Amino acid sequence: MDVQDLMWLALKAFLVCLILTPICRDIFRSYGIVDQPDRRRKVHAHPIPRVGGIPIAIAYVVALYPFSNESQLLTEYLPLAWKMIPAAGLIFAIGLTDDLIGLKPWQKLLGQVAAAALAYWAGVRVAGVAGFIPNESWWSLPLTLFWLLACTNAFNLVDGLDGLASGMGLVATLTMFVAALQEPNMQLAYACVPLVGALLAFLCFNFNPATVFLGDSGSMLIGFLLGCFGAVWAQKSATLVGMTVPLLAVSIPLLDVSLTILRRFLRNQPIFSADRGHIHHRLLERGLAPSRAVLVLYLVCAAAAAFALLLTHPYAGRFYGPIILVVCIVAWVGVRQLRYAEFGIASRLLFGGELQRTLGGQMRLEMLAEKLGEARSEEECWRVLSASTDDFGFSGVELELRGHKWEKNVASDLQLEVWSLQVPLSDQDWLRLTRPFDSGVLPMMVSPFLDTVRRAIQSKLQLWEKEAVL
Repeated sequence: MDVQDLMWLALKAFLVCLILTPICRDIFRSYGIVDQPDRRRKVHAHPIPRVGGIPIAIAYVVALYPFSNESQLLTEYLPLAWKMIPAAGLIFAIGLTDDLIGLKPWQKLLGQVAAAALAYWAGVRVAGVAGFIPNESWWSLPLTLFWLLACTNAFNLVDGLDGLASGMGLVATLTMFVAALQEPNMQLAYACVPLVGALLAFLCFNFNPATVFLGDSGSMLIGFLLGCFGAVWAQKSATLVGMTVPLLAVSIPLLDVSLTILRRFLRNQPIFSADRGHIHHRLLERGLAPSRAVLVLYLVCAAAAAFALLLTHPYAGRFYGPIILVVCIVAWVGVRQLRYAEFGIASRLLFGGELQRTLGGQMRLEMLAEKLGEARSEEECWRVLSASTDDFGFSGVELELRGHKWEKNVASDLQLEVWSLQVPLSDQDWLRLTRPFDSGVLPMMVSPFLDTVRRAIQSKLQLWEKEAVL
């Protein structure tokens, strides 16, 4: 009887979404409410409505409504799903508002926090993590908010190709559904299966070439519901596997959002800014067609789902460590294949010795600024400056300061190909530096060196002028 109920829930959601999606698509297209092409970040060539969240949300709610002739088991297992509806409805409203009139990032984030708090109040909570954080601890609230926000924004950010976010959501929901059946956790299974039917129907219109997009209302709703499913799953397990299964189920979107945040941090770029550095963008740059890139990511999601379901097996506990190690190795190899320049540079800084050299150079810059500040005459400034140029890879230095001129060249470097740069210090004073083209000594410190010397000597010139007036 449970199987019939589950199939009926999925079928209701499938039929409702299958009927409503083209209707919503055509209505919004007729009013010109579409996603315009953008060659910088988007790959579609024609305006396409992004209203997929509307039929998915309606199909999910309609499927949950128990009609009079349905099994009484629906009323027994559906309360969990109905607890999620108010918070999911708020997420849907925020996404739909952003699709129609646009919201600023902080406004969306504030709404997402409110929805996550509403879900927490309704009982959807990350109560603990394998005993490291006890149940009913005050940590439960920030952990729940973080988890739900991470899942919501992960699917929102990964929605960049036809069928990508909806297909990943389908794989993740199926994973949660099968895991719930194995537990068994029938309330979670009943909450998951309507989303399976709705996403399966929506993919008929969203797979390449798509005629309708999810929009923020759809992608945020999918991510939020999956976050809720994962929190409910974790509540039923006191082991580390309890949180690992939902993590693996949504691992690719979470990996993408983590890489995005880290990349933008390393580039000193705003976190909420847009770019073409997502995983699917990197696959496109490697020469894959959009449809093939989506299929590759489907395959990766399916592999992660297989690992997640493997961990739910009764005898998988003894192999938990090796399984997680394999997952981490595969993820590391995959990220390496994407060839992010930011991570290559960061790796050289951390493990190639460049970070230590840069820190050492920064310390020498601070010492140089301090010594120039203590210099009492032009001659002392020159001695400090000439003694420091070797440390920064300069082969020659000339200084014209208040009518005095000094010059220094390293004889062994005179035959090398060099470049020179003259830095004005005042109307009459200047500094000229020479450096070999192939010098590998602190190349990242050349500009900071020039700025430090220029500021320090200009400060001394102003001080000397004041002393001369007095």
